[in-house]
Amino acid sequence: MSKSGLFAHFGSKEELQLATVDTASAVFAAQVLEPAASVSSGLERLRQLVDGYLRYVELDTFPGGCFFASVLAEVNMQPGPIRDRLVAFLNDWLGRLETAAREAQAEGAIDPREDAGQLAFEIEAALLLANAQFVIARTPEPIQRARRSIDRRLAAAAGTGRGTGSRPLPPP
Repeated sequence: MSKSGLFAHFGSKEELQLATVDTASAVFAAQVLEPAASVSSGLERLRQLVDGYLRYVELDTFPGGCFFASVLAEVNMQPGPIRDRLVAFLNDWLGRLETAAREAQAEGAIDPREDAGQLAFEIEAALLLANAQFVIARTPEPIQRARRSIDRRLAAAAGTGRGTGSRPLPPP
């Protein structure tokens, strides 16, 4: 397709970019969000979201890793509809992680004293670092490290309350 044909179809560069974000959102939903939606327990939904995200990165769904992590960094200082749509996506993603953590708390799988927002933040931090390091290293090690880190954090969150009864390992 020619450049003029492309712009004729979308009308503007911004419309093309918004359509790209919408398409990437649909791919993310299909690969990460939808498989987790059918899980009944909050803790398992949280684990499914994490696993789905890491698979999404590891399978090279988009060149350069997570589309949203890459593009948000690129447009961060450019106010407008594209940045707004990306920020809304990020807020929705973090909200899903936090909601799953709160559901796990209500079910007794995570200590109710845990700050669900902080837990979601820490999970997202591990996911973003895994994405960045995977893009650079092109090895499964960052993905494996993120899984271990998140598993340990979830075990600590569960182990301090009325959940599984497991306790975190004492410091060396």
